Amino acid sequence: MTATVLTTRDGPVATVTLHRPERLNAIDGALLVDLRAALATVHDDPAIRAIVLTGSGRAFCSGDDLRDFDRQVAEARAHVEAIQDVSRQLLLGPKPVVAAVRGWAVGGGLEWMIDCDFAVMAEGTRCFFPEIGLGLFVTGGVTALLPRLVGVAKARQLLLFGERFDAAAALAMGLAWKVVPDADLLPTALAAADRLAALPANAVAALRRALVLGLGATLDQAMAAETAATLAAFRDPTTAGRIARFTRSDG
Repeated sequence: MTATVLTTRDGPVATVTLHRPERLNAIDGALLVDLRAALATVHDDPAIRAIVLTGSGRAFCSGDDLRDFDRQVAEARAHVEAIQDVSRQLLLGPKPVVAAVRGWAVGGGLEWMIDCDFAVMAEGTRCFFPEIGLGLFVTGGVTALLPRLVGVAKARQLLLFGERFDAAAALAMGLAWKVVPDADLLPTALAAADRLAALPANAVAALRRALVLGLGATLDQAMAAETAATLAAFRDPTTAGRIARFTRSDG
C-alpha cells in the first residue's frame, strides 16, 4: 500500500507531508491512520524539537475525500474521532507545528492549519469551509478557535456562507503568519521551525499547552459539540444527496 503521509527529518525538525497529491491530499481513512501515527512518532521522539506540516503537489489538504463518503457514514464516529484526534495532536502535543500551505486548504485541511502554531502560506493559496453548505459540520475545535482569531461575525460569515478567501485575506484576518512566494514556502516554514527548535523544549511545550488550555472548557466543549453535530449530519438522509451533487460537479 502506498504511504499517504511521508516524514523526513533535518536535524531537530521533522517535516510531515500529506501525500495523496492525485486527490489534493484529501482526507480518507488511510491518511488518518498514517497521519496519526506520524504525528505520534515525531511528538514522542526526543530528538525532534519542531514539526512542519505540509502537503504534496498542488494542495495542502482539500478536506474530507467525499468520494469516500459511504465509508465515512458507515464508520462515522471512528472517522470523526480520528479527525479530532489529529487536531488534539496538533494543539496539545509537546512539539510546536508550522503549517506550510499552498494551493487549497479546505474544510478539515483548513481546520488543521488553524490548529498549528504558525501558518506560512504561498501567495496562491485558496481557502474555504464547505461543510455547512453540504449539510456537514466543522471539526478541529474551529468553533472555539476561529471566533477568537477573526471575531464572531467574521467566523459566522466564513462558516455559514463558505466564502472563499486567499492568502492575503488570511494574513489580514490573522489566520496566516506569513505569505510568501511559492518557491519560498518550505524554506520559510523550515526557518521558523528551526527558530522554534532552538528554544527550550520544556518551556515551549508548557506555553503551547497553557495557551490552549487557557480556552478553559471551551475547546473540549466545542470539539464534543462538533463531533455530535458531525455525526448527526452523517445520519441526515439529505446530506448524501448534497455530497453526490458536489462530487459530480467536482468531476
